Amino acid sequence: MRHLVHGRKLNRTSAHRLALRRNLVQSLIEHGAVRTTVIKAKEVRSFAEKLISLAIDGSLAARQRAEALLQDRAIIPKEHQEAYDKMSDAKRHKVLRARTGRRYRVNTTRPGLKFSAESVLTKLFKEVGPRMKKRNEASNCGGGYTRIIKLAERRLGDGGQLALFQLVAEGDKPRLKSKEKTERKRRARVKYTVYAGKPRPLARRRSGKAAAKAEGAAAEAGGAAESQTE
Repeated sequence: MRHLVHGRKLNRTSAHRLALRRNLVQSLIEHGAVRTTVIKAKEVRSFAEKLISLAIDGSLAARQRAEALLQDRAIIPKEHQEAYDKMSDAKRHKVLRARTGRRYRVNTTRPGLKFSAESVLTKLFKEVGPRMKKRNEASNCGGGYTRIIKLAERRLGDGGQLALFQLVAEGDKPRLKSKEKTERKRRARVKYTVYAGKPRPLARRRSGKAAAKAEGAAAEAGGAAESQTE
């Protein structure tokens, strides 16, 4: 039996993969969308869905579990980004320490500061969680909180395929399962039967009368087309 083959290694150590997963999900919660490679997006997707499920729960145990998995990151509001860039290192440190999180449940500005940094965990539980909960109740579904959109562009250097990894909107409904028998589904069924060791399904043969009828219809259609061209 081959061990240690679950998941993608991404040519990184385990600590590096853990940091990559946390950073991508933190950026996804902060901005709502992240541009990355398809392989990274597929690897991080299950982790993001798990954290959003904890945010939908919203209990104290769920918050503690999310903090242990994701940790926290300070978010500077867009309207205060220019003022933050002009601050000294000491004032920046004060702004970052005053963010909402485990110690500061409410975003209250400390004395001497015009604003304070926000928190990724607070945004996850106050904005993303309730929004996805409303979506589940409206659509009577669960899961599928993220989507991966493949881009036509390629990454410079190694030519990796890029994708847009984003959160779904509140009004986006889950895609229904198609019941149409397409060529792709037929090939997948044939491939499954071959790998499962079952006999390959035979194509349906037409009887003599059905074949003659089909040939006659084709001949009539060809004659009608020739007459129209004339």
